Order: sequence, then C-alpha cells, then structure tokens
Amino acid sequence: MKATTHAETERKYELGPDTRLPVLDGLPGVVASSDPETEELDAVYFDTADLRLARSGVTLRRRSGGPDAGWHLKVPVGPDTRDETRVPLGAAGEEPPVELTDLLTGHTRGAALVPVARISTRRDRRRLLGADGPLAEVTDDLVTGWAEGDPATADTWREVEVELADGTDAAFLDRAERRLAKAGIRRSAVASKLARVLDVRPERADRPATAGETVLAYLREQADALTRADLLVRKGAADSVHKLRVAARKMRSALRVFGRIVDRDRTRDLAGELRWLGARLAPARDLEVQYERFHAAATSLPAELLVGPVRGRLTRHFGPAEAAARREAMRTLRGKRYLRLLAAIDRLLAEPPLTAAARRPAGRELPRHVRRAHRKVARRLRDARRTAPGPDRDAQLHRMRKAAKRFRYAVVAVRPVLGKPARRTANQARTLTRVLGEFQDSVMARPVLRELGMRAQAAAENAFTFGLLYGREEHIAARAERELDRAWRRTTTRKARSWFR
Repeated sequence: MKATTHAETERKYELGPDTRLPVLDGLPGVVASSDPETEELDAVYFDTADLRLARSGVTLRRRSGGPDAGWHLKVPVGPDTRDETRVPLGAAGEEPPVELTDLLTGHTRGAALVPVARISTRRDRRRLLGADGPLAEVTDDLVTGWAEGDPATADTWREVEVELADGTDAAFLDRAERRLAKAGIRRSAVASKLARVLDVRPERADRPATAGETVLAYLREQADALTRADLLVRKGAADSVHKLRVAARKMRSALRVFGRIVDRDRTRDLAGELRWLGARLAPARDLEVQYERFHAAATSLPAELLVGPVRGRLTRHFGPAEAAARREAMRTLRGKRYLRLLAAIDRLLAEPPLTAAARRPAGRELPRHVRRAHRKVARRLRDARRTAPGPDRDAQLHRMRKAAKRFRYAVVAVRPVLGKPARRTANQARTLTRVLGEFQDSVMARPVLRELGMRAQAAAENAFTFGLLYGREEHIAARAERELDRAWRRTTTRKARSWFR
C-alpha cells in the first residue's frame, strides 16, 4: 500500500445545533461556492492504552465513507497545520498498517495500538472558489463520539471546519474567522474531535521555581523534540536527522552541566546511550551537510570556474553514501537498543534522580552551573591558543566548540527563570558556536575535497574546481579564526557575565 502525505491547514469552530452558519461566499477573493455535498463518515481512532498519541496531539484513525476513506495519521507541525499521511484501506483489515505504526515508534515506544474511540459524522461540505480554483473548504459537521467500548458516554455536538486549499494564503482563515465571530461562532476549545471525546487537553506548565523543576522542564522539552524528530526521520524529511541529533545532544549536555542537580552518577548510562545515538546518526548528517555545502559552493561559482563534471561527481560520490547512511540510521531507530534508550528517557522523566540542590531556588542555584560551563569554554580556548596551527590545534578548537555548545544549551535551559540577561547571553553564545562551527565544517570539508580532486584527476577530468573549492575552505577557516576572539569577548564582558558571575 502506498502512503501519501499532504499538509492540512484548518481551524475548527463550535456552534449550537440551531446556529445559522453565515454565508462565506462574500469573502475577498471568493467568486462562487460549490453546491453542498452530504457525507456519512465513520472513524475508529487508535492509540496506546495510556493515550500517548492523543497527549502529543497526534491522531491515527481508520475512516470509512467519503472521498478520503482510509487510514489517516495526523501530526501537528504548526498552530493551524498538520501533516496528514494516508494509506488506502486495501487489505489491511482493521489493524493499523505497518507503514504508519513504524512512523509512530518514537511516540508509542513499541506499545500496541488499540481502538480508543469511535466517531461518526454527518458532514455537509461546500467549496469556496476563487478565480483560479478552490480557495477553501467549509464543512458543517454533526458529530457523535464515544470512548471505545463505552457507547453510553456518547456525546453529540456540531462543529465547523474551514480548511485552506493548497496555495491559499493563511490570512484567508483570519477573514473567515472574523465573519464567523460576527455570527457568534467561536474557535473550538479542543484541537480535535478525538481530544473532545477522550477529554485530552494540553497540560498547563507552571513557571518553574526550583532548580530541579527548571532542568526537568528543559529535559522534557528535548524528549518531546526527539520524539517529533524520530517521526520525521522515518518519513525521510529534510534536516530531520540533524533535529534528532540536536535533541539528543541537548539532553546529554543538560545531564552533564546540571549533573549536581540531576544526579550525574545515576544518569551516566543514559548519557552514554545518547552519545551512542548521536554517533550512529552522525554519518547521515555529516554527508547531508557536506553535499549541500559543496553543491551550493559549486553552484555559486561563475561558469568559467566550474570546470569539468563537478556536480555530477558530487552526486556520484554522495548519493550512494547518503543512501547507505540513511539505511544505517533507520536500522538504528528500528533496533532494540534504541527502544531501550527511549524507555530510559521515560524513566528519567517519571522518576528523576534529583539531588538536594534541586530544591534550591532556580534563580540562585542555576547561574553557578552556567558559570562552570563558561569556564570550561575558556579553558578550551586557552588550550587552543597554546597549540601550534595544525591538526592538534584543530582538535582543540573542536573541543572548544563542544564546550561552547554545552554552555549555550545551559543558558537556554535557564532562560525561562533568568529572563532577558540569559536571552542576551544565549544570542552571544549562538554567535560563538556558529563561528566555531564554520571552522570545524571547513576542517572536515578539505580532506573530502582533496579526495574528490584526486579522483577527478585519476579519471582524466580537470580537477581545477575542486582545488578552488579547497582554497575557499581554507579562507573560511582563516576568517572564522579571526572572528573567534571577538565572538568570545562578547560572552566575557561584565554585562554579559553579570547574572552568572
């Protein structure tokens, strides 16, 4: 069965059974509306027994009736937008198809997906048409839903959805909402029909007061980011491996920097597994970065400097390597060790090994941990300055980059309780890591360009362009070193350090 994905941008509104739906044909850009169509829809929703999908805003359903009958997986990607992946009903029967259950592994942690709710809908559908085609679709739904196995709890309500057609400006939703508001129709209090049936609402996060609460809030944020990125990697989305690695790195960094708040000895194994995950995914990410870097550099050259089949050689070199690295990444995400890592993250958040320091006020306790992280960056810079230019110095600067990232992540973690001073320092730290990242990317790029040039020469191709790109990378590294001292000084001024001195 072939899965298809499209973005769905819509808003939902509640209204009474006798409320008259206002005419939306007169909205700017609308020249006509289609005749109404009536549909009878029936859907069974699947989730884990503890509703992990619903609590993340994700829905998986098997729908019959209507033009889009099939399996639907909806994942939020923005305030009004969800990515919907569809699989035809086909021969899958009543069990969720593997194409979708695999995508959800990061959310389910391997737990079984079972029916949790049933919803039937009588839908009146009308399309709003512009001069060049459909602008939006308006549906007036009479909905009845109940938790699986408990029809006595059935609830019936009416709701309206306004969904944009592809290419319609999002401002159209605002105009439609104003028209609906004049008729007394307001946005739904819940994000989906399923959330209403199961009474699943977003948890309100209180402002953290203690050091432990602040660090745990940051760890939860990274765990959620890892889960979202897991699904994107499985879908093959661009930059998804990077997002997953960053979430794992931020979590590991927090466990290290705040190891006197969340007991470092008791999280050491988890930190090691997060490092393992990053290492397993590194080839896929590194190849993606290098190909994009080289391709962009080659494309930017004047035609007279692009000598020989440079872009073709880049494709032949990176294409198979990237495909192999992606297969290895997917083997990692489908392996038992990765599932054990996800389970360890869940245990950490459910039963965090907090120390006595975790009970102290965040505003007094956390700055000292940030200060220690800043001092480690300073030590790495001193080590680099004492080392002669060459591979050893490059390695020292790479260690400085990793320390600078830990410092930056620590500042971001405490930003909710430290406010504006921390935000300012986070921006300065971002500049520092960007400069160090440019240097490291150049260090990694040059050996690859040298190899590509030698292969081109061996194949009787002109290697001039690869030599030119090599020289450009040397220039980038030299510029980054010149910028380093200035970027570092900005994090060491009295004003920058006043809140964590």
